[in-house]
Amino acid sequence: MSKKFRIMIPCEEANHVCDKTQYKESTLWEKIKLNLHLIYCKVCREYSNNNGKLTKKIKQSKVECLDPNCKKNMKKELDRAIEEQAS
Repeated sequence: MSKKFRIMIPCEEANHVCDKTQYKESTLWEKIKLNLHLIYCKVCREYSNNNGKLTKKIKQSKVECLDPNCKKNMKKELDRAIEEQAS
């Protein structure tokens, strides 16, 4: 049987697919294999639940990011400070 049609996947692959699913990058076949894996693997179920909670909290957060210009200026200042320390 070819590798492509395996149904049972190891935990490492299940966690990778779980991460991909979180960002809506997984295929239907990957989701099916992940759900079959989650039926029998308690550890991966916990990982998947924690991923879901994290995603939900991030979406609910009111975090404001710095604008790109501010980040660029901060990087310049940091680089300058590092250069001064090295001298």
